[in-house]
This record gives sequence, C-alpha cells and structure tokens, in this order.
Amino acid sequence: MKNMKFSPTRLSAKVSAALAMSALIPVLAQAQTPTLSNPTVSAILDGYYQSENRLMAERTEGFGLGETELAFSASIDDMFYGKLTTVFESHDGTSEVNVEEAFIQTMALPNGFTVRAGRFLSDIGYLNNQHLHTDSFTSRPSAYRAFLGGHYYDDGLRLSYIAPTDLYWSMGVEAFSGDSLRAADEHGEREFDSTGVYTAFTKFGGDIGIESSWQLGFSYLRNENGQLTPEEHDEDEHEEEHVEDEHAHSHSASYTGKNTYVADFVFKWAPNGNYKYQHLTLSAEYFRVSDFMVPELHDEHEEEDHHDEEGHAEGNSKDYHQAWYVSGVYQFSPNWSAGLRYGELDSQLQHEEHFDAQELKETELSIAWHNSHFSTVRLEFSHQSNVGFDNDLSDNAITLQYVMALGAHGAHQF
Repeated sequence: MKNMKFSPTRLSAKVSAALAMSALIPVLAQAQTPTLSNPTVSAILDGYYQSENRLMAERTEGFGLGETELAFSASIDDMFYGKLTTVFESHDGTSEVNVEEAFIQTMALPNGFTVRAGRFLSDIGYLNNQHLHTDSFTSRPSAYRAFLGGHYYDDGLRLSYIAPTDLYWSMGVEAFSGDSLRAADEHGEREFDSTGVYTAFTKFGGDIGIESSWQLGFSYLRNENGQLTPEEHDEDEHEEEHVEDEHAHSHSASYTGKNTYVADFVFKWAPNGNYKYQHLTLSAEYFRVSDFMVPELHDEHEEEDHHDEEGHAEGNSKDYHQAWYVSGVYQFSPNWSAGLRYGELDSQLQHEEHFDAQELKETELSIAWHNSHFSTVRLEFSHQSNVGFDNDLSDNAITLQYVMALGAHGAHQF
C-alpha cells in the first residue's frame, strides 16, 4: 500500500500493545471462571419491619435484620468446589454472626456421584436446601419453624447420586452431628450421640410439554437424640420456660422426635416456557414426627389415655407431631408477583408427665415488587390462630421486607 509509512516508533508501539494484551488474556480468562485465586463474592441484604410477633418466627416486632449473607465460592481445582456463607442477624438489639455453610464438594466423581463435607443445608424436603432469601414469603412455614428450626444446616457428610434416566431421579444420604435437633436437656445430664442425625432422600421430576414441570420428593430423618425424657420441674416453671422458647431467637427445633417423614410436591408453569415474564409455582409439603418420647414415658402416656376413656383424667392420645402447607405464587408480570400460603401445625407439648395438644393455623398473603432479579420489596399480611400456645388469641401481622443481592449470584433451585 503505497501511502502507508512505517516507522520504528510506530512499530515498537504496536508490539508493546500486543505484548500487553497477551499478558492480559490469562487475567481476563480467570475473571470469567471463579477459581481459588479469584472467588465469587456475593452479599444478600435482608431488612424488615414487622407489626407484631409471630409464634416460633425469627422475625420479631419492629425493625430488624433478616438473614443478611456474605458468601464466597470457587472451584478449588479440577476435583473440588468450596463455599463459605456467613449470616448476620439482629434480635432485640443483639447482633449475631453465624457460619451457615462451609463445605467442599467433589466435581469429578464418575457415574453421577457427588460427595459434600463440612457444614451445609440438608437436602430433606423441598425448601430446606434453599437459602431463606429465595423464599416467596417473609418466613418459612410452621412445619419448618417447628421441626427444623426454620432451616436445618449442620456439620456432616452427604453422598448423592443422579441416575442416568430420562426422568430426573436423584437420591442421597446424609449424616450430621444433630446439635440443633436435640431434645430438651434442662439439667445437662443426658449423654447425646456425637453423630445424632441421619437422613435419606429421593426426588423425581420431569417436564409436561414445554410449559410445565414437576418434582416429587420423599425424605426420612432419624434423630438418635430426639426423644424427650420426663420433666422434673413444677408447672409454673415449665410454662415460663415455654413462653421464652416460643419467641427465642434460635435455629433449634421446637419439637423433636426419633423419626421424621417428609413428602413434598412442586409444579411450575410458564407460558411457552418463558419463566422470566410470567410463571406460576404450586408447592406443598407434609411432615410427620413420631416417637418423640422415651419408651418409659410413652408407657405412662398410654396409661393416661386409658384413664381418659374412662373419664378419670384429661390427656391427649396422639403420639406424633404433624404439619403441612400448600402454597401458590404467581408472577403476573416481570416486576410483580403475589403469593398465598396456608398451613397447619398439630403438635404435643410436654407438660409434667402428660402432653397437651397444640394447634396452629396460618394464612399468609404476599405481594412483591421486583425491580430486577437482584432486588425485591415485599409486603405480607399474615394471620395466626392457635390453641394450646401461650397466646390463644388470633393474631394479625404485617411485614415489610427488602431483599437485595450484591455481586454474582448463582441460579436458584428448582
């Protein structure tokens, strides 16, 4: 090209620029794939105002922080992935910092197997393996609050497997320390098993055309430390302690037992399969907790029931807890969604040498505004009616909540 002129200065500048770009290519590649030297960092800001207290709920009356998260995750190498999630909460003016997740997970095991070790969310039920900020309501259903402390995470080990079938089919087993699911030990004299909780779960799922999908799950949790022992304190002391327990800020279960059975079902629909602009999610779960008292206490309980039939004493014949809920959430535009959830809890409260029946019914109506995938402002009305709890009145509560995500954030569970 006859008009082009070369000069040593221009040539050296081009070479320098090329060398600089070649040095940047590995850095840019690293930035795209999270590694141990370049982890994904994300934060979730969760704040709220609530008009009234609710039974067994972590959110209390007034202003407060929900589960505000700070998470780090990365591929450690070609074999392992790791994640650390810390949670900041406030309650009655006291701030808490908890480690919710700190685990490693294999990435290259053959034949669909995966091993996870450390602290992580159990995979029982439908909601439990999901973080609280992904929920469509301000609190978990009463079944989760009563039997799993809101959401159950623990130190342990998981082995899971995804079958090579046309129908989605996964299964797994877990072993945990089980500290948060231990039965009450008011005198500190019980010897608990160091590995107290074992779980097994399986999930099936598939598509119905291009617009709908479903998932069915079954879970079992065995709690070696979940059975109650007879109480020795008087009635007034018991009532006072139970009042404190109802509003205690803790991730411990309120009701425990040796065996817990869970069944869950989820159905999702989106027009033409386009989930972004409009979709409907229907879900339901059922929990049953059995064998919640030691055998000798169970014998006394059955004897009281025999007296009930003869009209000589008052008691309760059930030897299990149960709870269920049904939920529907409809996103009718990219920026607005509405949800309705109803649930019931049927529990037994230890009272000296017998058990009193308790019943809790909850209805929650929620409407949320999503400015983007990273920001949600939610207004929720909830109604509780109960029998056998400290507060026997029907309570209404209004909650205003915001949930904001900062940084990279992974895809949500199904």
